[in-house]
Amino acid sequence: MFLKITKAGGYEYAKIVHNYRENGKIKQKVLLNLGRIDELKNDPSFINLVDKLQKIFLSSSEETGPIKLFPEDVSEGIIKNWGYIVYRKLWEELEIDKFLKQYISQNSRIKFDIDKVTFLMTVQRLIQPVSKLQTYYRKNRYFRFEEDIDLNQLYRGLDILAQIKEDLELYLYHKNRDLFNMVVDVVFYDVTTFYFESIKQDNLRDFGFSKDNKVNEVQVVMGMLVDKEGRPVGYELFPGDTVDSKTMIEILRKLKDKFCIDQVIIVADKGLNSKLNLKLIKEAGYDYIVASRLKNMSKEILDRVFDEEGYQVLEEKKWRFDREIFGEEFRFKVIERENIIKTGEGEIFKIPENLIITYSSKRAKKDKEDRQRLVEKAKELLEKPGNVRAAEKRGGRKYLRRISESEEYVLDEEAIKRDEKFDGFYAIQTSKKEMSVTEVLNAYHDLWKIEQSFRVMKSCLEVRPIFHWTEKRIRGHFVVCYLAFLLERTLEYSLRSKGKELSSDRIKEAIGSMNFVEIEINGKKYLIKQKMEEEAEDILKVMKIKAPKNFITYEEGMELISMRK
Repeated sequence: MFLKITKAGGYEYAKIVHNYRENGKIKQKVLLNLGRIDELKNDPSFINLVDKLQKIFLSSSEETGPIKLFPEDVSEGIIKNWGYIVYRKLWEELEIDKFLKQYISQNSRIKFDIDKVTFLMTVQRLIQPVSKLQTYYRKNRYFRFEEDIDLNQLYRGLDILAQIKEDLELYLYHKNRDLFNMVVDVVFYDVTTFYFESIKQDNLRDFGFSKDNKVNEVQVVMGMLVDKEGRPVGYELFPGDTVDSKTMIEILRKLKDKFCIDQVIIVADKGLNSKLNLKLIKEAGYDYIVASRLKNMSKEILDRVFDEEGYQVLEEKKWRFDREIFGEEFRFKVIERENIIKTGEGEIFKIPENLIITYSSKRAKKDKEDRQRLVEKAKELLEKPGNVRAAEKRGGRKYLRRISESEEYVLDEEAIKRDEKFDGFYAIQTSKKEMSVTEVLNAYHDLWKIEQSFRVMKSCLEVRPIFHWTEKRIRGHFVVCYLAFLLERTLEYSLRSKGKELSSDRIKEAIGSMNFVEIEINGKKYLIKQKMEEEAEDILKVMKIKAPKNFITYEEGMELISMRK
């Protein structure tokens, strides 16, 4: 008995065959069709299983004698994923199942297992993001997901998730804090957009500034809070035409009224740095660390910025920056000031701040290169004057000026020289004056965690584009994405705490490689374990999950994939 590869219809297929002699000639009998090679990924573990299979195929007993197998006695192999139990364990540790089942018990109108339906949508988004329709078609790819989930339950599940989003989010915030010692003294906040392949507007979907450069599609705006470890604290959805800076009021309400967090430092990029937002943050009793628009500073501040006196060099052992990123020269200066905010009613609000000015030789080089590219684009526009007016006042257009009382444009040499003075400089402002420079810079440097969070959501989880057309379904879809993102980040945190640094992509590939080939022999089901990615073993070890043997009965697999009822 051996593994045989055959070709048909442009694909290669793996079969286990048995040689036998008949009338002096050697013939072959197909004992097991394993399926397409591209789906089995040329798994060498199948070859190692031949001996074990042979014991079943050719075993004998005193009563029956040798078991005789024919092709019709053996089913074709069906691939089923069992790696999802990693996420199921986290799901149950966070007691999401308990929360959802409790909700069902309080709503007698729900006649299906909302826990199982929600988990299916969540794990599908983690392992291979597809539409809800494709999730329904692929549900049997997961071992022990029976046929009792129908498509309508997936859509109905989204409606329910939209209704319970706020309660679920608060419940998970407290669970994360209790289970994983989540400390929320510093939170990172950012805003991004998610587009639809549609031009239909409603209360939520609208046209706006797209961060995905999808100017012809409607979108929604999401604001998200994450903790120091990159785990989501909470999120809000806003209409697609909402400006970044206008999202802060709702996020502050969530922190104060919902999560009851009294002391926190909000770290954000310059897109959220408006005087109104800073006033709102301080009035809520919080502090902030935000990137500053240095070019908008007063002449008095800029004179101090460009004055060489007072700059210091940080001790390398106290900071986390990499010379490859910041260059050989990195220095800073602290400027104390009062940020004066005038309200519409004429009221004046003063916030004492530290303005931390940094200079990086690497940033200076990049700023110069970026400006030179824009100057070249400006020169290209001058060669085609008809395009100048059509161009936005960004890009190369910013370095062109119109000659007075004329339609002619020229290169704005003064603007170029003015911008050149800022090469290498960056400013961060904070109301937490007692924080040291290294603490502020390290906290702001960690802002990449939320930027990475959005990249993970948009790429690995493929939140965009969104194919649901009602507001409730859209909101339910984002709850599924939030749950998937929470599980992903929690797993990354668990691995990192054990010294295992794995990217989201590698985790997805590892868990996606944890598969069985399900076969039926003489009416009895067996499971053959495919070869896993190396990282899969690390994940199982950290999660304290025992990997199945290479060849087990269906009943043994049922015990392994036991889901709480």
